[in-house]
Order: sequence, then structure tokens, then C-alpha cells
Amino acid sequence: MAQLNYAPTKTNLLRLRNDLKFAQQGYELLDQKRNILIIELLALLDQTVDFQNRVEKALTTAYNALEEAILDMGKLKVQYLTGAVNISTKITVKSRRVMGVALPVIDTEFQERPPYFSPLGNSFWIDSSLYFFKEVLKLLGKLSELKISVLRLANEVKKTIRKVNALEKVAIPDLKETVHYIQSRLEENERDMFVLMKLVKENLEKKAAQHEGRLS
Repeated sequence: MAQLNYAPTKTNLLRLRNDLKFAQQGYELLDQKRNILIIELLALLDQTVDFQNRVEKALTTAYNALEEAILDMGKLKVQYLTGAVNISTKITVKSRRVMGVALPVIDTEFQERPPYFSPLGNSFWIDSSLYFFKEVLKLLGKLSELKISVLRLANEVKKTIRKVNALEKVAIPDLKETVHYIQSRLEENERDMFVLMKLVKENLEKKAAQHEGRLS
């Protein structure tokens, strides 16, 4: 704690009391914000772990389907058929806000123009691999959304914690100490002034009594 450099006046005392009240209110709001952000961050971390596992499983399923198609039809024919696939991907990025932090919302859509090839003579695994790889892309979009959100929230949590600590350990204690010091000095000055006025009054009363004695 460090006492701030303010003259011990009533004006400064009122000003510092207001500053202290404002700092305490700011601390309470930031403390609430920190708690809300941490709860949201922990929830997103759980979702991120879940989606990471889902992406890995989906990739395994998609590649297994593709391998089955290659085993059934041969690599060259599969490559030929993939050239006929006409699918475009539309990725939309929106945003939502959590305690003032902008978090992305990613939506993945596909525009398809089937049929891509005749089902006759082609393996069932071709269509399956297409379906599974589209699912992988959707999951990857969601996983990207979660990872970016986690990074942004973690950064905001760090900033908020620094502000909370600065108020709790520096600003508020310094203001309290300064307010206490100025209040003590003012009370001491009032006591000194009261004693001085009492002495002056007693001195004036003595002089008045002496003056009346000489007149009588």
C-alpha cells in the first residue's frame, strides 16, 4: 500500500471517497465479469475436447470409407469419379458476444448438384465417403469456432484478472489509506482548532474580567 499525494483538505477527502466508491463498484463488476467468463471458458473447453474427438473419429470413418471404395473399384476409377463431384462449400461466419467479447459462430453449408455419376457399377462406399467427408467439414467448422472462442475468452480472462488484481491489491488499498490519512489529519486539525479557540476564549474572558476590575 502507498499513500497518494493529496493535500489534507475536505475537498480532496470528498473526491477520494467518491473515487474509492467508484473503484469498489468497478471491482465488484469486474469480479462478476471474471467469474462469468471463466464459467463460459470452462464450458467451451469441454465442448472443444468433445468436438476434437468427434473430428478424429469422423476423419477415421471417412478415410476408411474411401479405402473401401478404392479396394472395390481401384484407385484410378475413384480418382476419375471424384472429378465429377460438383459440391461447393459456403462458410458463414457470424458473431455472438459474451460480456463484451465477440465470439465467432461458424456455419457450413453445401450446395450440391447431383447426380455426379451413375450408381451402376460403382461402389456403395463412394457415396458413403462423400457423406462422411462433408460431416468432417461441418465438424471442423464447429471446432474452429470453439478454438477461436477459447483463445479470445482466455485472453479476456487474463486482462480481467489483471484489472481485478490491480484494483484489489493496489488502487483500493491506496485510496483507503489516503482517505484514512486525510480524515485523521482533518480531525486532528479540528481538535487543534477547538483547543486554540478555547484558549483564545479563556484569554479574552480573563482580559475582560481584568478590565471590569479596573473600572470598578
